[in-house]
Amino acid sequence: MPVTEAREILVVVAARLADAGIDTSQLDARLLLATALQRDDAVLPHETLDRWTADEVARLDGFVERRIAGEPVSRIRGWREFWSLRFMLSPDTLDPRPDSETLVAAAVAAGGQMKTPRILDLGTGSGCLLLACLAELPDASGCGVDISDNAVETARQNAHALGLAERIRFQPAAFADDLTALGSFDLVISNPPYIPRHEIAVLAPEVASFDPVRALDGGGDGLASWRQVMPAIARHLASSGQAFVEIGAGQAPQVTPIAAAAGLQVTDMHADLGGIVRCLTLSHVS
Repeated sequence: MPVTEAREILVVVAARLADAGIDTSQLDARLLLATALQRDDAVLPHETLDRWTADEVARLDGFVERRIAGEPVSRIRGWREFWSLRFMLSPDTLDPRPDSETLVAAAVAAGGQMKTPRILDLGTGSGCLLLACLAELPDASGCGVDISDNAVETARQNAHALGLAERIRFQPAAFADDLTALGSFDLVISNPPYIPRHEIAVLAPEVASFDPVRALDGGGDGLASWRQVMPAIARHLASSGQAFVEIGAGQAPQVTPIAAAAGLQVTDMHADLGGIVRCLTLSHVS
């Protein structure tokens, strides 16, 4: 198909996406075209394409149909940029979101005051939180655990791709499992499932249909995981350590007493760019 200007393709694709009600139609069109061309960077309208084959036309059309069906661009591409790092995704991992960078920023600030911090990530998923921290803290080491074997394998592959595998280990484990053999940790981080079960179906299709339900479902009240995570944090956090947990909007008043019951106190709260308290800092009750 002898098309030379990317603009000609992007106009058509963006119109299809816009007609389907996708607000980010122009950006999505540039990213999907790049993916069809097996590029990571977005294709810009002024570009002249070196090639545009029938296979690439068919590939792009398939990507557009998937996007119209609600699949996020990141799932179609197979990876997401988070903390300026590239993370491969799998069906068993959450799609990392910018709000979670609030936790990374807080944990990195604390870890920067420590000599050789050891970090435990409870429910690591793609490994994005732990690996982002390790990328910023060259003297740190870490361990990521997740109940999903497939998520652990995805996180392990991300660690290798980012050149961080030598400072980290991953293993399948549930929140309630005994990790005493790993020792204590100066920092514990966690983004557990915290969405009330009845709310999952009304989330955006990109989340409800494509993120793993097990990584979203916080039980009937959204607090089931917190009742397991807080005792786990208390067990594995060093006496002078700090923990950083991502919470749902408005959950701080509910999560705080669960932490207290486990012997932990909230020492700080961190808001995301939207002004919503997204991360709590915890320590052992002194």
